[in-house]
Amino acid sequence: MNKNISHILVVDDDDRIRELVSKYLEENGFLVTTAKDAIDAKSKIEIVKFDILILDIMMPGESGLSLTKFIKKNNPMPIILLTAKGNTSDRIEGLEVGADDYLGKPFEPKELLLRINNIIKKTKTPVLPEEINIGKALINLKKLSIKINNKINKINPQEKKVLEKMINSPGKIFSRDDIGKIVNLSKERTVDVMITRLRQKIESNPKNPKFLQTIRGSGYVLWIE
Repeated sequence: MNKNISHILVVDDDDRIRELVSKYLEENGFLVTTAKDAIDAKSKIEIVKFDILILDIMMPGESGLSLTKFIKKNNPMPIILLTAKGNTSDRIEGLEVGADDYLGKPFEPKELLLRINNIIKKTKTPVLPEEINIGKALINLKKLSIKINNKINKINPQEKKVLEKMINSPGKIFSRDDIGKIVNLSKERTVDVMITRLRQKIESNPKNPKFLQTIRGSGYVLWIE
């Protein structure tokens, strides 16, 4: 199976809707599994890792809202709720229990497809090449190493996480708070020390950085040539 194909679980007690949604998504390049109720869905989630769950709220037995709350306790899988109810309070309740999006019935299949693709763009991290050049530095995230001027510097797992995020978003300013959240650091000074260490490993002249720069009053940015 192609690892780049998203696997979607469609949960609805209406056979016709399950079949229509499943067929439409398969025609648009997705791998689809279906479930008729919460019990069926739970059994499949236990053995398969799905990329997105499309879930009807109104089902016999356990409701979609209850199932969403249960799943979100231990699983970050994105959930799109489907329901015949269209008022604001129902939409809010769905989002409060952890749903990522909401679509009222009846709906256009194309709108569901657009919402799925938007979620995929937000949740899927681009796969980085094994080695990345930043100026004279050759970064190997897998080996936790940076080679510059024939010298190999090791990086720790926290530094790797920060580099991955910044390499995936070159030119984006990361505040100290943003970086702290990536590696679970609460003190700004600790973040500053980490960035200083990374500069010493990446830059030919750490005191006059060309790539990992400070944006005064905002945070840090990584430029890639």
